Amino acid sequence: MSKKKAVKNKQVKPSKVARAKAKKPAKPPRGSLFVISSFLVLSAVLRIGVGATEAIAREDGPMPSPVAAMSTPQSCEPPEDLRALMATFKEREQRITRQEEEIRNRMQALSVADDEVSRKLMQLERAEDNLRNVIAMAESAADDDVSRLTRVYETMKPKNVAALFEEMDPEFAAGFIARMNPESAAGVMAGLSPRAAYTISVVLAGRNANVPTD
Repeated sequence: MSKKKAVKNKQVKPSKVARAKAKKPAKPPRGSLFVISSFLVLSAVLRIGVGATEAIAREDGPMPSPVAAMSTPQSCEPPEDLRALMATFKEREQRITRQEEEIRNRMQALSVADDEVSRKLMQLERAEDNLRNVIAMAESAADDDVSRLTRVYETMKPKNVAALFEEMDPEFAAGFIARMNPESAAGVMAGLSPRAAYTISVVLAGRNANVPTD
């Protein structure tokens, strides 16, 4: 009887141990638990970061995308004082440009006027030369005429020439007598009246007095 109980006990014990092992769950490895916990923590951190970013974006407004930020140039407005100074410089530059343009126009006008004056002066010089030539020709012609007339008087009888010189202006008569040869002039002077001879002699003396002696 005791042997049967012992055999039963021996048979029951293994079955209890087996059932206990079957009921007890298997423990996962420690490395797997660490990896799983790390993923959970990282997921929580990411959710917190995304939530904070959305909250900041809602407060500050929509954030521009990087492409839009790169494509849209940021305006860099200069300060008010600098803008005023730049406007002053620009206005001064424009004023200087206008003054330079006016100076160039005046210089061009002066150049045109100078050319016109030079042309007029050249015309006046040519006209003066022509007038001088005409006067010289007239004087030469008059001198030739007087010389020919003087030679005519020299060939005439002295008393006839004296009668003409009595009626002639003393200046003209003195001019002819001055051109005549001394012999013909003496005959004419001898045929003149004393008053006419005196007047013509005064005119001749006055002409010679004006001639420089040195």
